[in-house]
Amino acid sequence: MRVYKFGGASVKNARGVRNLLEIVKLAAADSDKLIVVVSAMGKTTNALERVAEAVMNHNKKTAVDELNEIRDYHYQIISELFPCGHVFLQQKVEQLLQEILNLINENIDKQPDADFLYDQIVSVGELISTRIVSYALDRNGLTNTYVCMPQILLTDDNYREAIPDMQQSKQRLSDFLARLPADIYVAQGFIGGTINGYRTTLGREGSDYTAALLANLTDANSVTIWKDVDGVLNADPRLVKNTVLLPQLNYYEAVELAYSGAQIIHPKTIRPLENKGIPLFVKPFESPLSNGTTINSTAKQIDGISVIIWRQNQVLITLRAKDFSFVLEDSLNDIFETIYRHHLKVSLIQSSAITISVCVDQSRHLNGAINELENKYKVTYNDSLQLLTIRGTNDKIIKECVGDKQILLSQTTRRTARFVLKNK
Repeated sequence: MRVYKFGGASVKNARGVRNLLEIVKLAAADSDKLIVVVSAMGKTTNALERVAEAVMNHNKKTAVDELNEIRDYHYQIISELFPCGHVFLQQKVEQLLQEILNLINENIDKQPDADFLYDQIVSVGELISTRIVSYALDRNGLTNTYVCMPQILLTDDNYREAIPDMQQSKQRLSDFLARLPADIYVAQGFIGGTINGYRTTLGREGSDYTAALLANLTDANSVTIWKDVDGVLNADPRLVKNTVLLPQLNYYEAVELAYSGAQIIHPKTIRPLENKGIPLFVKPFESPLSNGTTINSTAKQIDGISVIIWRQNQVLITLRAKDFSFVLEDSLNDIFETIYRHHLKVSLIQSSAITISVCVDQSRHLNGAINELENKYKVTYNDSLQLLTIRGTNDKIIKECVGDKQILLSQTTRRTARFVLKNK
């Protein structure tokens, strides 16, 4: 078994889907069994988030208008892929879109749980994309079995950040594969389901994580993530000139880069693979025969190449004890329980005797967390910041990257320098 994961950028239009078909054909020629994990198409997840937000704000017109744009976008892709007929597929897609409309109508005048509603609406993006991909594979002679992941990947009910139950999911998946044997399976990334039948999501950009979970559960030979870049680069080419491909990484370096903010790999992806020693390949979907980047346990440590990672939309929160007690010793657990409860993503921590600073991703939950923390601590914060991480650092690179930005916080270790920056 091999697992292929295709992100939203790789299936954002009909051309992308046709390219996916060619890549799957190459795999089928090798006679390996294949699980194809597909994200929502293009920016569909963003659009569905706007639908959910409009419902929470009781703005039905905005929600319906967004839904209509989502419908038009997918129908355009369908019409380009299947100009001679696609009634069955369009009916399947329309059923899923109607489900969202029903959720809009049922909740527009209520105040539903925001995270629960988010998962029920946003998860439909992957259900639509996999229906289209599965149908396209069939129409091109690549017979496949459609996998409904909310019925296979059992999770808890921590909506938006659901945690999989690996033991029960393994049993469900094993039963499914035994009951419906096939050479190609098509599955959704990003989503799972509760024991009560409600859909859940695994965290933003969680399709990589899904691919890793499926590989772990099936003892797959490998996972390949197909991206719109040559592989894992030493920096984001949109932000840094003259980037360099990293041909190999070990698991530990990949985890460190992912948690520092590298966009290529979801941070949770590595653990399920490392546990089983399953290699991960990151390859360009426009050039499937390229080597890309290999991530495994035996890769040599990065040497001689500086890795530069920018993490945008950061907020630096500094907490000071109101009574000059020792924050670190007495309150650390309480602080991070609050941060976790409000779904904030911590990217950096720094402490002193009476203060602790945390850098977190900008989030709609931020105000709630700050309000709660202000009950016990003096809280100051800055938003619209950037977190710069440099692996293999030197003074010249730091000067080039920081430029004239204001440094609000810095951390330096033997190999890594990190800066929280504010534009002047």
